[in-house]
Amino acid sequence: MRHATKVASVVAAAALGLAACGSSTGNSTSPGSTGGSTGGAGSSSLKIGMAYDVGGRGDQSFNDAAAAGLDKAKNELGASVKEASAVAGESESARKDRLQSLIDAGYNNIVAVGFAYAKAVGETAKANPDVKFAIVDDASPDSAGPNVDQITFAEEQGSFLVGAAAALKSKTNHIGFIGGVQTELIKKFEAGYEAGAKAVKPGIKIDVKYLTQPPDFSGFNSVDKGKAAADGMYQGGADVVYHAAGGSGGGVFTAAKSAGKWAIGVDSDQAKTAPADVRDVILTSMIKKVDVGVYDFINEVKNGSFKAGNKIFDLKAGGVDYSTTGGHIDDIKSKLDDYKQKIISGQITVPKS
Repeated sequence: MRHATKVASVVAAAALGLAACGSSTGNSTSPGSTGGSTGGAGSSSLKIGMAYDVGGRGDQSFNDAAAAGLDKAKNELGASVKEASAVAGESESARKDRLQSLIDAGYNNIVAVGFAYAKAVGETAKANPDVKFAIVDDASPDSAGPNVDQITFAEEQGSFLVGAAAALKSKTNHIGFIGGVQTELIKKFEAGYEAGAKAVKPGIKIDVKYLTQPPDFSGFNSVDKGKAAADGMYQGGADVVYHAAGGSGGGVFTAAKSAGKWAIGVDSDQAKTAPADVRDVILTSMIKKVDVGVYDFINEVKNGSFKAGNKIFDLKAGGVDYSTTGGHIDDIKSKLDDYKQKIISGQITVPKS
C-alpha cells in the first residue's frame, strides 16, 4: 500500500471543488449512456473519462464529490472531460462497455466511481495497458493492475467522529444508522459510527437499517426507501440518524425535517449541497474527500508521476473529516477534535467491521 502523501497539497483547495457539487459541466448525460465532452476531444492533451456510480452527477453526495474533483481538474489543469453514469441493476458487461466507450472516444485516463466497477476496471485495464485508470472505493484484486490507481478512504475514522457528535447531541440516548446497501464498504461507516457513539455513551441505543442487499444496489438511489427507514427510526425514539446511502439520503433529510430531529450527511458537506429547505436539520456530515482523490490522480497523470496501487486517504492524510457548517456542533468541536487527534496518534484504533 502507498499512503496519500500528496493530499495535504490539495486539501486546502477541496472546498472550491465541493462548492461545485451541484453544478453542471455542460454535459448532457442520461443514465447508462456516455455523455458529451467538455472542451472537445481535441482541445486538451489531458483527456479524462469519468464513469459515475448509480445516481450520477447531482446525487448531492458521493458522485458529486467525485464530480467536484473532475471540475477542479478541468478548471485548473485544463482537462478535457467526458462523463457517463450507471443505472441500477445493470450488468457487468454494461459497466465494461461504459469504460470502453470512454476509451474509444479518445479519453485515455479513466476514473471509475464506486466499488461496483471493480471487475470492469480490472478487465478493461488489462485490455488497454496504455490507458491509466483510477477506481474509487476498491482495493481488491479484481481491479488491481499496473495501470490502476485504487483510491480508498478510512470511512470508519470519519464515521467515528460523527458518531461521537450524534451521541453528544442526542437527548434520547437513541440514534440511528441507515446504509444504502449492505456491503463491506458500508459496514465500515456503520462500525465507525457505532464505535464513536459508544465511546461517548457506552449504553446508547443504535438502530441500524440497510435499504437493500447485493446485488440490488438501488438502495443508493431511492429517496422513498431512505425516508421510510428514517421515519421509522424517528418514530421509534431516535433523534439523530446518520446515512451512508448516496442519493437515498435525501429522504432521510426530509424525514428529519418532518420529525424536527437531526440527520447526519455523508461524503460531501451536505449542509451545503442538499436542498435549502432541509439544510438546517443536518447536524454535520462525514466528509469523504473523493474530490481530492480524483484530482490527485488527474494531477499525477498530468505531471507524469502516476503510480499504480492502493492509495489510502485517512484522517492523518486529511482524506476524511467532519463538517461544521451551520454551527450546530460548535459547542462540541473541541471534544471531537480530541477524538480526532487520538485516532491520528494511534491512541484510538477504529474498527472497520
